[in-house]
Amino acid sequence: MATAVQKITLSSSRDIPFNKLVLSQSNVRRVKAGLSIEELAEDIARRTLLQSLNVRPVLDADGAETGMFEIPAGGRRYRALQLLVKQKRLAKTAPVPCVVRDPATDILAEDDSLAENVQRASLHPLDQFRAFEALREKGKSEEDIAAAFFTSVNVVKQRLRLASVSPALLDVYADDGMSLEQLMAFTVTADQGRQEQLWQAISDSWQKEPYQIRRMLTEKTVRASDRRAVFVGLDAYEAAGGGVLRDLFQSDDGGWLEDVALLDRLVAENLKTEAETIAAEGWKWIEVAIDFPYGHTRGLCELDGMAADLSAEEQGTIEALKAEYARLEADYDGADELPDEVDRRLGEIETALAAFDDRPVIYQPADIARAGVFVGIDAEGTLLVDRGYIRPEDEVPVAEPEQNSDGEPATVAVDGAQPSAAVVQRAVITIGGQVAEPEDEDDDAVKPLPDRLLTELTAERTLALRDKLAITPSVAFQAVLHKFCLDVFSRYSSYGTAMEISVRSASFPVQAQGLKDTPAAKAIDARHKTWEERLPKDRTDLWDWLTALTGDEQAALFAHCASFGVNALYEKGDRYGGGATPHTVEQRIADADRIASAVDLDMVEAGWRPTVESYLGRVPKRRILEAVREGAGKRAAQLIDHLKKGDMAKEAERLLAETGWLPEPLRMAGVDQTATVDATEPEGDREALPEFLAGDDEESPADDADEPHMIAAE
Repeated sequence: MATAVQKITLSSSRDIPFNKLVLSQSNVRRVKAGLSIEELAEDIARRTLLQSLNVRPVLDADGAETGMFEIPAGGRRYRALQLLVKQKRLAKTAPVPCVVRDPATDILAEDDSLAENVQRASLHPLDQFRAFEALREKGKSEEDIAAAFFTSVNVVKQRLRLASVSPALLDVYADDGMSLEQLMAFTVTADQGRQEQLWQAISDSWQKEPYQIRRMLTEKTVRASDRRAVFVGLDAYEAAGGGVLRDLFQSDDGGWLEDVALLDRLVAENLKTEAETIAAEGWKWIEVAIDFPYGHTRGLCELDGMAADLSAEEQGTIEALKAEYARLEADYDGADELPDEVDRRLGEIETALAAFDDRPVIYQPADIARAGVFVGIDAEGTLLVDRGYIRPEDEVPVAEPEQNSDGEPATVAVDGAQPSAAVVQRAVITIGGQVAEPEDEDDDAVKPLPDRLLTELTAERTLALRDKLAITPSVAFQAVLHKFCLDVFSRYSSYGTAMEISVRSASFPVQAQGLKDTPAAKAIDARHKTWEERLPKDRTDLWDWLTALTGDEQAALFAHCASFGVNALYEKGDRYGGGATPHTVEQRIADADRIASAVDLDMVEAGWRPTVESYLGRVPKRRILEAVREGAGKRAAQLIDHLKKGDMAKEAERLLAETGWLPEPLRMAGVDQTATVDATEPEGDREALPEFLAGDDEESPADDADEPHMIAAE
């Protein structure tokens, strides 16, 4: 005969006046976490109490009920109700729904309190995302949702963005096949097809860190901080129909612009408009480009314009500002700290006075007719207009204009143009412009670095060496003296030296993009501008001016001028006498190494970093692995040796970012750059690589092997 199953009896529920309830000391929750009491009180006021309190009768010494009830489970709800009573938004005797436990039960109050908190199942984040999305679909705004759940609008936007990810990827996340951080990374783009395509490509790969997902989704976009984007403006770009990818989960510097072709077209149109406006001033030519190479004005004569005169009103404003500045300084001369409003006003006065110093420059009409203008974008994304440059063929002064019959000057056509036409050379806009290097074929021999890459690297080294020499006068004197000795004493040959003293500055016919924005280039330009502003305008006054300088000033100026003679460039030697011979180039590099050692040149300190553009994407895979092995250690090289070249170069850039690794042409002569990482790795019982990292590469394993050592790479 079957045994009857004993039926359980649930605890009864009833409404108990609030003033008959007290907190129990058996509540296990001690640490405050999650929603605050104030926020919970507001939520109860909005939608009433959603969950009953768990209470037990309070018994007297004889075991009889006293009419009071203690709360072992639901203490936070009780405190929220207590706050509403204190705020007089709830009556003291308001009935509170409660589940009343039998006082005769053998289950402890602490047991109930613990079970209520432990047995609950937290809402899966995906359910929350979809719930927010359902609320929005039913007409709730993001602000309404944020107010209802006591969170920020940005958090609501984040949840809604997560809910908009491809349903296929949300299912993967729900099944724990993807982390929340990875899901966040996919929200960078709204293209669900692209999201699914990328996940399919990386799902079986080790390369699926959130930062890698973001990089892959934005690899064909342009950062909003790019000079082109800043120049055009996000509003204008979006008004033209361009899309912007935004990352709601981490700082994205304004996002990524998707339509690069549209951005380039807007840049070209804006630059052309600016050039046409400047053309109306009557310049002979205007050259337009997004980015001009370093030294693009070399060999051109720069006009000396006159700053526009101040009007009487402007002069009066300047005097008033200076008087106010002096008065404020005098009033607070002995103060330890200036009041905020006074400090702010002094800053405003300084800014206003600085604006008066930036006066427009006026050129003579005859000079304008034979000179030109460079129009581009500077590193901060603002319009760059550099006026007043004369090409060598235009340095002959223009003829005096003939007189009309009425005595007025006749309008002279320049270069055969009609008098009424603006004589402006057609602007040419060049954007990007670097010739792509062919992909290296895999083989078993390490090939020499490409000549173009060597020249680019040594161009940057030459600039850094010039900068160092310019601030090391003692070495500059010695380097020049060394060259003088070679010239004066017949037993020496003066060919093939790094100090090309005339002073004749070597140009950089081959250079990487952005060379003019390197720290060395900026330091040289700033120093040059400072000296140029001090030099007398008239050449006949120069000698006396130099004589009046102190010894330290002369030494500093000497070092600055001498630094322009540095030539540490590698170039392909001409064995047939048409240019520098291989032996001459070899001597030049060796000579440059001596100077670099004397000034303690450090290309890492000078700002060079191994990136895909500067080095890693320009060399074979074997050289990439060699760089990672030297800079980050053998284990780091093993982790990427199975990748294709493009991915390998990107990962190598990340691994080498802070290692201080340099390619051979940028190292100090005789310095070995073996990674210190390997020295710290244990020799024995090394952890085995995962199987998917230890497998053979699908491609041929190595690009190359060791090559003959080049002097230029020392």
